[in-house]
Amino acid sequence: MTITITTPLYYVNDKPHLGSTYTTLACDTYARFQRLQGKKVKFVTGVDEHGQKIQLTAELNNLSPIDHCNNISSLYKDLWNRWNITNDTFIRTTSPRHQELVYKFFDRVNRSGDIVIGKQTGWYCIGCEEYKDVSDSNKPTCPLHLKELEWRDEENLFFRLSKYQNQIESLVSSPTFIHPNSRRNEVVNFVKKGLRDFSISRQNVKWGIPVPGYKGQTFYVWFDALLGYISALIEPGAKIDLDRIEDFGWPASVHVIGKDILRFHAVYWPAMLLSAGLKGPQKVYGHGFLTREGQKMGKSLGNVLDPKELLEQYGADTLRWYLLSDISFGKDGDFQLRRFKDLVNSDLANTIGNLLNRTSTMSRKWFNNRIPTFSENTGNISILENMSKDTIVYTIDRYEAMDFKGVSEKVIQLASEANTYLNENEPWSAIKSKDNRELVGYYIYNVLETCRIVGFLLSPIIPEISLKIIKQLGYKDMPLNWTDDLKWGVLKQGMEIPESMPVFLKLEN
Repeated sequence: MTITITTPLYYVNDKPHLGSTYTTLACDTYARFQRLQGKKVKFVTGVDEHGQKIQLTAELNNLSPIDHCNNISSLYKDLWNRWNITNDTFIRTTSPRHQELVYKFFDRVNRSGDIVIGKQTGWYCIGCEEYKDVSDSNKPTCPLHLKELEWRDEENLFFRLSKYQNQIESLVSSPTFIHPNSRRNEVVNFVKKGLRDFSISRQNVKWGIPVPGYKGQTFYVWFDALLGYISALIEPGAKIDLDRIEDFGWPASVHVIGKDILRFHAVYWPAMLLSAGLKGPQKVYGHGFLTREGQKMGKSLGNVLDPKELLEQYGADTLRWYLLSDISFGKDGDFQLRRFKDLVNSDLANTIGNLLNRTSTMSRKWFNNRIPTFSENTGNISILENMSKDTIVYTIDRYEAMDFKGVSEKVIQLASEANTYLNENEPWSAIKSKDNRELVGYYIYNVLETCRIVGFLLSPIIPEISLKIIKQLGYKDMPLNWTDDLKWGVLKQGMEIPESMPVFLKLEN
Protein backbone atom coordinates (compact mmCIF):
# COMPACT_ATOMS: atom_id res chain seq x y z
CA MET A 1 0.00 0.00 0.00
CA THR A 2 1.25 3.47 -0.93
CA ILE A 3 0.78 6.45 1.40
CA THR A 4 0.16 9.41 -0.91
CA ILE A 5 0.53 12.83 0.71
CA THR A 6 -0.08 16.09 -1.12
CA THR A 7 0.47 19.77 -0.48
CA PRO A 8 -1.75 22.20 -2.38
CA LEU A 9 -0.52 23.01 -5.86
CA TYR A 10 0.69 26.51 -5.05
CA TYR A 11 -0.53 29.35 -7.22
CA VAL A 12 2.39 31.04 -8.97
CA ASN A 13 1.12 34.62 -8.93
CA ASP A 14 4.00 35.43 -6.55
CA LYS A 15 7.07 33.90 -4.90
CA PRO A 16 6.68 31.36 -2.06
CA HIS A 17 5.67 32.73 1.34
CA LEU A 18 5.80 31.40 4.89
CA GLY A 19 2.26 29.98 4.66
CA SER A 20 3.12 27.68 1.77
CA THR A 21 6.36 26.74 3.53
CA TYR A 22 4.43 25.84 6.69
CA THR A 23 2.12 23.50 4.76
CA THR A 24 5.03 21.87 2.98
CA LEU A 25 6.99 21.35 6.22
CA ALA A 26 3.99 19.63 7.78
CA CYS A 27 3.62 17.30 4.79
CA ASP A 28 7.35 16.62 4.77
CA THR A 29 7.24 15.69 8.46
CA TYR A 30 4.31 13.34 7.89
CA ALA A 31 6.05 11.77 4.87
CA ARG A 32 9.27 11.23 6.84
CA PHE A 33 7.30 9.61 9.66
CA GLN A 34 5.54 7.20 7.31
CA ARG A 35 8.82 6.21 5.65
CA LEU A 36 10.33 5.49 9.07
CA GLN A 37 7.38 3.14 9.65
CA GLY A 38 8.62 1.20 6.64
CA LYS A 39 5.78 2.32 4.38
CA LYS A 40 5.98 3.26 0.71
CA VAL A 41 5.34 6.98 0.34
CA LYS A 42 4.48 9.28 -2.56
CA PHE A 43 4.90 12.86 -1.41
CA VAL A 44 3.44 15.24 -4.01
CA THR A 45 3.87 18.97 -4.34
CA GLY A 46 3.86 21.37 -7.25
CA VAL A 47 2.39 24.51 -8.73
CA ASP A 48 -0.84 25.68 -10.34
CA GLU A 49 0.10 27.83 -13.34
CA HIS A 50 -3.10 28.75 -15.18
CA GLY A 51 -5.79 31.39 -14.83
CA GLN A 52 -6.49 35.05 -15.39
CA LYS A 53 -4.59 36.15 -12.30
CA ILE A 54 -1.37 34.62 -13.68
CA GLN A 55 -1.95 36.29 -17.02
CA LEU A 56 -2.46 39.73 -15.45
CA THR A 57 0.55 39.36 -13.13
CA ALA A 58 2.78 38.41 -16.07
CA GLU A 59 1.57 41.41 -18.05
CA LEU A 60 2.33 43.75 -15.14
CA ASN A 61 5.90 42.45 -15.15
CA ASN A 62 6.25 42.64 -18.96
CA LEU A 63 6.60 38.89 -19.22
CA SER A 64 4.84 36.17 -21.15
CA PRO A 65 2.73 33.94 -18.89
CA ILE A 66 5.02 30.94 -19.43
CA ASP A 67 8.15 32.96 -18.62
CA HIS A 68 6.48 34.20 -15.44
CA CYS A 69 5.51 30.62 -14.51
CA ASN A 70 9.02 29.34 -15.22
CA ASN A 71 10.49 31.98 -12.93
CA ILE A 72 8.15 31.42 -9.98
CA SER A 73 8.11 27.64 -10.31
CA SER A 74 11.90 27.58 -10.14
CA LEU A 75 11.71 29.61 -6.90
CA TYR A 76 9.48 26.95 -5.36
CA LYS A 77 11.73 24.11 -6.46
CA ASP A 78 14.82 25.88 -5.18
CA LEU A 79 13.22 26.74 -1.84
CA TRP A 80 12.03 23.19 -1.20
CA ASN A 81 15.52 21.95 -2.01
CA ARG A 82 17.04 24.42 0.47
CA TRP A 83 14.58 23.30 3.16
CA ASN A 84 15.48 19.63 2.49
CA ILE A 85 11.90 18.82 1.56
CA THR A 86 11.68 15.13 0.60
CA ASN A 87 8.96 15.32 -2.05
CA ASP A 88 8.91 12.47 -4.56
CA THR A 89 7.44 14.49 -7.40
CA PHE A 90 6.83 18.10 -8.40
CA ILE A 91 4.02 18.79 -10.86
CA ARG A 92 3.53 21.86 -13.03
CA THR A 93 0.08 22.23 -14.54
CA THR A 94 1.63 23.57 -17.75
CA SER A 95 3.25 20.18 -18.39
CA PRO A 96 2.04 18.22 -21.47
CA ARG A 97 1.18 15.11 -19.43
CA HIS A 98 -1.05 17.18 -17.17
CA GLN A 99 -2.91 18.68 -20.12
CA GLU A 100 -3.41 15.21 -21.64
CA LEU A 101 -4.88 13.96 -18.36
CA VAL A 102 -7.24 16.96 -18.14
CA TYR A 103 -8.60 16.13 -21.60
CA LYS A 104 -9.12 12.46 -20.76
CA PHE A 105 -10.78 13.30 -17.46
CA PHE A 106 -13.08 15.87 -19.09
CA ASP A 107 -14.10 13.32 -21.71
CA ARG A 108 -15.13 10.88 -18.97
CA VAL A 109 -17.14 13.46 -17.08
CA ASN A 110 -18.76 14.63 -20.30
CA ARG A 111 -19.75 11.08 -21.21
CA SER A 112 -21.31 10.74 -17.76
CA GLY A 113 -23.74 13.47 -18.78
CA ASP A 114 -22.41 15.86 -16.13
CA ILE A 115 -21.34 18.75 -18.39
CA VAL A 116 -23.98 21.29 -19.43
CA ILE A 117 -23.92 24.79 -20.92
CA GLY A 118 -25.27 27.55 -18.73
CA LYS A 119 -25.14 31.22 -17.80
CA GLN A 120 -22.85 32.43 -15.04
CA THR A 121 -23.59 35.82 -13.54
CA GLY A 122 -22.32 37.32 -10.33
CA TRP A 123 -19.47 38.99 -8.49
CA TYR A 124 -16.09 37.46 -9.29
CA CYS A 125 -12.73 37.67 -7.48
CA ILE A 126 -9.75 37.30 -9.80
CA GLY A 127 -7.47 36.69 -6.82
CA CYS A 128 -9.55 33.72 -5.62
CA GLU A 129 -10.52 32.73 -9.17
CA GLU A 130 -14.01 32.30 -7.73
CA TYR A 131 -17.53 33.75 -7.85
CA LYS A 132 -18.55 35.14 -4.48
CA ASP A 133 -21.98 34.68 -2.93
CA VAL A 134 -22.81 38.34 -2.18
CA SER A 135 -25.99 40.38 -2.57
CA ASP A 136 -24.62 43.91 -2.22
CA SER A 137 -25.87 46.11 -5.09
CA ASN A 138 -22.79 48.30 -4.82
CA LYS A 139 -19.38 46.91 -5.71
CA PRO A 140 -18.51 44.55 -2.86
CA THR A 141 -14.97 43.50 -1.96
CA CYS A 142 -13.34 40.10 -1.47
CA PRO A 143 -12.94 39.49 2.29
CA LEU A 144 -9.62 37.73 1.66
CA HIS A 145 -7.94 40.04 -0.85
CA LEU A 146 -9.80 43.23 0.16
CA LYS A 147 -10.20 44.18 -3.50
CA GLU A 148 -13.35 45.08 -5.41
CA LEU A 149 -15.11 42.21 -7.12
CA GLU A 150 -15.91 42.20 -10.84
CA TRP A 151 -19.43 41.72 -12.17
CA ARG A 152 -19.53 38.99 -14.81
CA ASP A 153 -22.20 37.70 -17.13
CA GLU A 154 -21.01 34.93 -19.44
CA GLU A 155 -21.90 31.58 -20.95
CA ASN A 156 -19.81 28.72 -19.59
CA LEU A 157 -19.71 24.98 -19.17
CA PHE A 158 -21.10 23.73 -15.87
CA PHE A 159 -20.48 20.58 -13.85
CA ARG A 160 -23.65 18.99 -12.41
CA LEU A 161 -22.56 19.10 -8.78
CA SER A 162 -26.17 19.01 -7.60
CA LYS A 163 -26.46 15.46 -8.97
CA TYR A 164 -24.08 14.26 -6.23
CA GLN A 165 -25.84 15.90 -3.27
CA ASN A 166 -26.49 12.66 -1.38
CA GLN A 167 -23.04 11.14 -1.94
CA ILE A 168 -21.21 14.32 -0.94
CA GLU A 169 -23.45 14.86 2.07
CA SER A 170 -22.65 11.34 3.25
CA LEU A 171 -18.93 11.79 2.56
CA VAL A 172 -18.41 15.08 4.42
CA SER A 173 -20.39 13.77 7.40
CA SER A 174 -17.92 10.92 7.85
CA PRO A 175 -15.69 11.47 10.92
CA THR A 176 -12.65 10.20 9.00
CA PHE A 177 -12.80 12.44 5.92
CA ILE A 178 -12.37 16.09 6.97
CA HIS A 179 -9.92 17.10 9.68
CA PRO A 180 -9.89 18.78 12.13
CA ASN A 181 -13.46 18.43 13.42
CA SER A 182 -14.15 22.17 13.34
CA ARG A 183 -13.51 22.23 9.59
CA ARG A 184 -15.91 19.32 9.04
CA ASN A 185 -18.77 21.22 10.65
CA GLU A 186 -18.26 24.16 8.28
CA VAL A 187 -18.44 21.95 5.20
CA VAL A 188 -21.38 19.86 6.47
CA ASN A 189 -23.42 23.04 6.97
CA PHE A 190 -22.48 24.29 3.51
CA VAL A 191 -23.49 21.03 1.81
CA LYS A 192 -26.79 20.79 3.71
CA LYS A 193 -27.90 24.08 2.17
CA GLY A 194 -27.96 22.33 -1.21
CA LEU A 195 -25.19 21.94 -3.78
CA ARG A 196 -25.36 24.04 -6.91
CA ASP A 197 -23.81 23.25 -10.26
CA PHE A 198 -20.56 25.15 -10.78
CA SER A 199 -18.78 26.55 -13.80
CA ILE A 200 -15.77 24.61 -15.05
CA SER A 201 -14.77 26.96 -17.86
CA ARG A 202 -14.19 30.66 -18.50
CA GLN A 203 -14.71 32.80 -21.58
CA ASN A 204 -11.91 34.80 -23.17
CA VAL A 205 -9.25 33.79 -20.65
CA LYS A 206 -6.22 33.22 -22.85
CA TRP A 207 -3.92 31.64 -20.27
CA GLY A 208 -5.42 28.22 -19.64
CA ILE A 209 -6.07 24.82 -21.17
CA PRO A 210 -8.58 25.16 -24.05
CA VAL A 211 -11.77 23.11 -23.69
CA PRO A 212 -11.89 20.72 -26.68
CA GLY A 213 -14.91 21.36 -28.90
CA TYR A 214 -15.83 24.69 -27.28
CA LYS A 215 -14.20 27.65 -28.98
CA GLY A 216 -13.26 30.52 -26.69
CA GLN A 217 -13.57 28.46 -23.51
CA THR A 218 -10.64 27.53 -21.26
CA PHE A 219 -10.86 25.23 -18.27
CA TYR A 220 -11.59 26.95 -14.98
CA VAL A 221 -8.35 27.00 -13.06
CA TRP A 222 -9.74 24.82 -10.23
CA PHE A 223 -11.05 22.10 -12.57
CA ASP A 224 -7.59 22.02 -14.14
CA ALA A 225 -5.47 22.33 -10.96
CA LEU A 226 -7.17 19.66 -8.86
CA LEU A 227 -6.27 17.10 -11.50
CA GLY A 228 -2.61 17.88 -10.83
CA TYR A 229 -2.80 15.53 -7.84
CA ILE A 230 -3.30 12.67 -10.29
CA SER A 231 -1.03 13.82 -13.11
CA ALA A 232 1.76 14.24 -10.54
CA LEU A 233 1.61 10.51 -9.81
CA ILE A 234 1.86 9.33 -13.40
CA GLU A 235 5.50 8.77 -14.14
CA PRO A 236 7.02 10.61 -17.14
CA GLY A 237 6.69 8.49 -20.24
CA ALA A 238 3.98 6.27 -18.78
CA LYS A 239 0.70 5.91 -20.63
CA ILE A 240 -2.08 8.00 -19.11
CA ASP A 241 -4.77 5.45 -18.35
CA LEU A 242 -7.39 6.54 -15.81
CA ASP A 243 -8.31 2.92 -15.20
CA ARG A 244 -4.82 2.25 -13.88
CA ILE A 245 -4.08 5.30 -11.72
CA GLU A 246 -4.21 3.17 -8.57
CA ASP A 247 -0.97 1.58 -9.80
CA PHE A 248 0.72 4.95 -9.31
CA GLY A 249 -0.54 5.62 -5.78
CA TRP A 250 -4.06 7.02 -6.17
CA PRO A 251 -6.23 7.71 -4.20
CA ALA A 252 -4.46 10.28 -2.05
CA SER A 253 -4.17 9.27 1.60
CA VAL A 254 -4.38 12.92 2.65
CA HIS A 255 -4.65 16.30 0.94
CA VAL A 256 -3.12 18.92 3.26
CA ILE A 257 -4.45 22.39 2.43
CA GLY A 258 -5.19 25.81 3.87
CA LYS A 259 -8.66 26.17 5.34
CA ASP A 260 -9.63 28.74 2.68
CA ILE A 261 -9.70 26.10 -0.09
CA LEU A 262 -11.43 23.36 1.85
CA ARG A 263 -14.67 23.39 -0.17
CA PHE A 264 -12.85 22.84 -3.44
CA HIS A 265 -11.09 19.76 -2.04
CA ALA A 266 -13.85 18.30 0.13
CA VAL A 267 -16.90 18.97 -2.07
CA TYR A 268 -16.13 19.83 -5.72
CA TRP A 269 -13.16 17.50 -6.15
CA PRO A 270 -14.78 14.31 -4.79
CA ALA A 271 -17.86 14.95 -6.94
CA MET A 272 -15.71 15.34 -10.06
CA LEU A 273 -14.00 12.05 -9.27
CA LEU A 274 -17.34 10.30 -8.72
CA SER A 275 -18.46 11.51 -12.12
CA ALA A 276 -15.33 10.07 -13.73
CA GLY A 277 -15.76 6.75 -11.92
CA LEU A 278 -12.64 7.24 -9.80
CA LYS A 279 -11.95 6.95 -6.09
CA GLY A 280 -11.78 10.10 -4.02
CA PRO A 281 -9.12 11.14 -1.49
CA GLN A 282 -9.26 9.34 1.84
CA LYS A 283 -8.73 12.44 3.97
CA VAL A 284 -8.62 16.23 3.62
CA TYR A 285 -6.83 18.23 6.31
CA GLY A 286 -7.55 21.97 6.40
CA HIS A 287 -5.00 23.79 8.54
CA GLY A 288 -5.10 27.37 9.83
CA PHE A 289 -3.39 30.59 8.78
CA LEU A 290 -0.21 32.20 10.07
CA THR A 291 -0.07 35.75 11.37
CA ARG A 292 2.92 37.77 12.59
CA GLU A 293 2.91 39.34 16.03
CA GLY A 294 -0.90 39.24 15.97
CA GLN A 295 -1.28 40.89 12.55
CA LYS A 296 -2.14 39.43 9.17
CA MET A 297 0.95 39.41 6.97
CA GLY A 298 0.85 41.60 3.88
CA LYS A 299 3.07 43.64 1.60
CA SER A 300 1.24 46.85 2.47
CA LEU A 301 2.04 46.33 6.17
CA GLY A 302 5.66 45.47 5.41
CA ASN A 303 5.56 42.49 7.77
CA VAL A 304 5.82 39.57 5.34
CA LEU A 305 8.27 36.89 6.49
CA ASP A 306 10.36 35.59 3.61
CA PRO A 307 11.02 31.84 4.14
CA LYS A 308 14.29 32.03 2.22
CA GLU A 309 15.63 34.80 4.46
CA LEU A 310 14.43 33.02 7.61
CA LEU A 311 16.18 29.85 6.47
CA GLU A 312 19.45 31.65 5.83
CA GLN A 313 19.32 33.40 9.20
CA TYR A 314 18.14 30.62 11.51
CA GLY A 315 18.43 27.26 9.74
CA ALA A 316 15.79 24.77 8.70
CA ASP A 317 15.44 22.65 11.84
CA THR A 318 15.16 25.69 14.11
CA LEU A 319 12.16 26.96 12.17
CA ARG A 320 10.68 23.50 11.72
CA TRP A 321 10.70 23.09 15.48
CA TYR A 322 8.99 26.38 16.19
CA LEU A 323 6.32 26.11 13.50
CA LEU A 324 5.42 22.50 14.25
CA SER A 325 5.85 22.38 18.03
CA ASP A 326 4.32 25.70 19.04
CA ILE A 327 1.32 25.84 16.68
CA SER A 328 -1.49 23.30 16.88
CA PHE A 329 -1.73 22.05 13.32
CA GLY A 330 -5.25 22.78 12.16
CA LYS A 331 -5.56 26.03 14.11
CA ASP A 332 -4.36 29.53 13.28
CA GLY A 333 -0.88 30.38 14.54
CA ASP A 334 1.09 33.53 15.26
CA PHE A 335 4.80 33.89 14.48
CA GLN A 336 6.42 35.83 17.34
CA LEU A 337 10.15 36.37 17.00
CA ARG A 338 10.89 36.61 20.72
CA ARG A 339 8.88 33.48 21.50
CA PHE A 340 10.54 31.70 18.58
CA LYS A 341 14.01 32.33 20.00
CA ASP A 342 13.03 31.56 23.60
CA LEU A 343 11.32 28.30 22.65
CA VAL A 344 14.07 26.84 20.48
CA ASN A 345 16.74 27.84 23.00
CA SER A 346 14.81 26.24 25.85
CA ASP A 347 13.83 23.03 24.05
CA LEU A 348 16.69 22.35 21.66
CA ALA A 349 19.70 23.90 23.39
CA ASN A 350 18.82 23.38 27.05
CA THR A 351 16.41 20.48 27.50
CA ILE A 352 17.79 18.23 24.73
CA GLY A 353 21.21 19.56 23.78
CA ASN A 354 22.57 20.15 27.27
CA LEU A 355 21.24 16.78 28.48
CA LEU A 356 23.05 14.87 25.75
CA ASN A 357 26.21 16.93 25.95
CA ARG A 358 26.81 16.61 29.68
CA THR A 359 25.82 12.93 29.81
CA SER A 360 28.01 11.87 26.90
CA THR A 361 30.88 13.89 28.42
CA MET A 362 30.54 11.96 31.70
CA SER A 363 30.35 8.69 29.79
CA ARG A 364 33.56 9.43 27.87
CA LYS A 365 35.36 10.63 31.00
CA TRP A 366 34.49 7.73 33.29
CA PHE A 367 34.05 4.84 30.82
CA ASN A 368 36.99 5.18 28.44
CA ASN A 369 35.17 7.13 25.70
CA ARG A 370 32.44 4.50 25.50
CA ILE A 371 28.84 3.76 26.39
CA PRO A 372 28.93 2.28 29.92
CA THR A 373 28.62 -1.44 30.52
CA PHE A 374 26.86 -2.98 33.51
CA SER A 375 25.43 -6.31 34.61
CA GLU A 376 21.76 -7.22 34.14
CA ASN A 377 20.91 -7.07 37.84
CA THR A 378 22.22 -3.52 38.30
CA GLY A 379 19.54 -1.18 39.61
CA ASN A 380 15.75 -1.33 39.38
CA ILE A 381 13.76 -0.78 36.20
CA SER A 382 14.38 2.83 35.34
CA ILE A 383 11.51 5.31 35.31
CA LEU A 384 13.01 6.42 32.01
CA GLU A 385 12.48 2.97 30.51
CA ASN A 386 8.76 2.98 31.35
CA MET A 387 8.30 6.58 30.27
CA SER A 388 10.17 6.00 26.99
CA LYS A 389 7.93 3.05 26.13
CA ASP A 390 4.82 5.14 26.83
CA THR A 391 6.23 8.04 24.81
CA ILE A 392 6.91 5.83 21.79
CA VAL A 393 3.33 4.55 21.68
CA TYR A 394 1.88 8.03 22.23
CA THR A 395 4.00 9.84 19.66
CA ILE A 396 3.36 7.30 16.91
CA ASP A 397 -0.37 7.81 17.47
CA ARG A 398 0.04 11.61 17.41
CA TYR A 399 2.12 11.54 14.23
CA GLU A 400 -0.65 9.56 12.54
CA ALA A 401 -3.10 12.28 13.57
CA MET A 402 -0.70 15.01 12.32
CA ASP A 403 -0.62 16.38 15.86
CA PHE A 404 2.97 17.61 15.68
CA LYS A 405 2.55 19.84 18.72
CA GLY A 406 1.40 16.82 20.75
CA VAL A 407 4.45 14.85 19.60
CA SER A 408 6.83 17.67 20.50
CA GLU A 409 5.37 18.26 23.94
CA LYS A 410 5.49 14.57 24.85
CA VAL A 411 9.10 14.11 23.72
CA ILE A 412 10.24 17.27 25.50
CA GLN A 413 8.54 15.92 28.62
CA LEU A 414 10.61 12.75 28.27
CA ALA A 415 13.84 14.73 27.86
CA SER A 416 12.92 16.86 30.89
CA GLU A 417 12.35 13.69 32.93
CA ALA A 418 15.81 12.49 31.90
CA ASN A 419 17.31 15.74 33.17
CA THR A 420 15.47 15.28 36.47
CA TYR A 421 16.64 11.66 36.69
CA LEU A 422 20.24 12.75 36.21
CA ASN A 423 20.01 15.49 38.84
CA GLU A 424 18.34 13.23 41.38
CA ASN A 425 20.84 10.37 41.03
CA GLU A 426 23.90 12.67 40.89
CA PRO A 427 26.32 10.34 39.09
CA TRP A 428 29.07 12.97 39.54
CA SER A 429 28.86 12.34 43.28
CA ALA A 430 28.30 8.57 43.13
CA ILE A 431 31.34 7.99 40.90
CA LYS A 432 33.62 9.07 43.78
CA SER A 433 33.13 5.60 45.25
CA LYS A 434 34.58 2.68 43.26
CA ASP A 435 31.75 0.46 44.51
CA ASN A 436 29.26 2.61 42.60
CA ARG A 437 30.91 2.33 39.19
CA GLU A 438 28.38 -0.11 37.70
CA LEU A 439 25.46 1.81 39.18
CA VAL A 440 26.79 5.06 37.71
CA GLY A 441 27.15 3.27 34.37
CA TYR A 442 23.52 2.22 34.67
CA TYR A 443 22.41 5.80 35.34
CA ILE A 444 24.43 7.13 32.39
CA TYR A 445 23.16 4.39 30.08
CA ASN A 446 19.51 5.12 30.93
CA VAL A 447 19.93 8.79 30.07
CA LEU A 448 21.86 8.13 26.85
CA GLU A 449 19.29 5.55 25.74
CA THR A 450 16.57 8.11 26.42
CA CYS A 451 18.48 10.62 24.27
CA ARG A 452 18.60 8.05 21.47
CA ILE A 453 14.85 7.57 21.63
CA VAL A 454 14.33 11.35 21.71
CA GLY A 455 16.47 11.65 18.58
CA PHE A 456 14.52 8.92 16.81
CA LEU A 457 11.10 10.29 17.75
CA LEU A 458 11.91 13.85 16.66
CA SER A 459 13.66 12.92 13.40
CA PRO A 460 10.59 13.62 11.20
CA ILE A 461 10.34 17.14 12.69
CA ILE A 462 14.02 18.09 13.10
CA PRO A 463 15.93 15.63 10.90
CA GLU A 464 19.33 17.38 10.98
CA ILE A 465 19.45 17.86 14.75
CA SER A 466 18.18 14.32 15.32
CA LEU A 467 20.99 12.96 13.16
CA LYS A 468 23.51 14.91 15.26
CA ILE A 469 22.06 13.29 18.38
CA ILE A 470 22.39 9.82 16.88
CA LYS A 471 25.95 10.43 15.69
CA GLN A 472 26.98 11.72 19.11
CA LEU A 473 25.87 8.34 20.50
CA GLY A 474 28.26 6.53 18.16
CA TYR A 475 25.96 5.70 15.25
CA LYS A 476 26.93 6.68 11.72
CA ASP A 477 23.45 7.32 10.40
CA MET A 478 19.75 7.30 11.19
CA PRO A 479 18.09 3.87 10.68
CA LEU A 480 15.85 3.35 7.66
CA ASN A 481 12.83 2.54 9.83
CA TRP A 482 11.74 2.25 13.41
CA THR A 483 10.60 -1.36 13.37
CA ASP A 484 13.70 -2.80 15.04
CA ASP A 485 15.29 0.23 16.66
CA LEU A 486 12.48 2.23 18.26
CA LYS A 487 12.35 0.33 21.52
CA TRP A 488 14.18 0.38 24.84
CA GLY A 489 17.64 -1.16 25.24
CA VAL A 490 18.99 -0.94 21.69
CA LEU A 491 21.94 1.34 22.52
CA LYS A 492 25.04 -0.86 22.49
CA GLN A 493 26.96 -1.09 25.73
CA GLY A 494 30.66 -0.54 25.26
CA MET A 495 30.26 1.23 21.91
CA GLU A 496 32.79 4.00 21.36
CA ILE A 497 31.31 7.50 21.26
CA PRO A 498 32.84 10.63 19.75
CA GLU A 499 33.82 13.78 21.56
CA SER A 500 30.81 15.75 22.76
CA MET A 501 29.67 18.58 20.52
CA PRO A 502 26.63 20.85 20.93
CA VAL A 503 23.77 19.59 18.76
CA PHE A 504 22.22 23.07 18.74
CA LEU A 505 23.75 26.49 19.38
CA LYS A 506 21.59 29.00 21.18
CA LEU A 507 20.07 31.86 19.21
CA GLU A 508 21.06 35.31 20.38
CA ASN A 509 18.23 37.56 21.57
